[in-house]
Amino acid sequence: MDIKEKIEELVEAITKNDDTKELFKKDPVKAVEKVLGVDLPDDIVEKIIDGVKGKITLDKVSDIAGSLKKLF
Repeated sequence: MDIKEKIEELVEAITKNDDTKELFKKDPVKAVEKVLGVDLPDDIVEKIIDGVKGKITLDKVSDIAGSLKKLF
């Protein structure tokens, strides 16, 4: 399993679907397993969740920085 690929898949699913986004906020493990369609060992799920949270945070920071550049 390519964890980076799964993280990208999850980020896309979470950012495009409000229901999935809410589920990820409430219960990230269920959200990951729902999107991937597989029950994973806890240690792998935790790594994926951390990666998704990091990626979403970086994307938000990038969007904010892009918006600020447009103002100036």
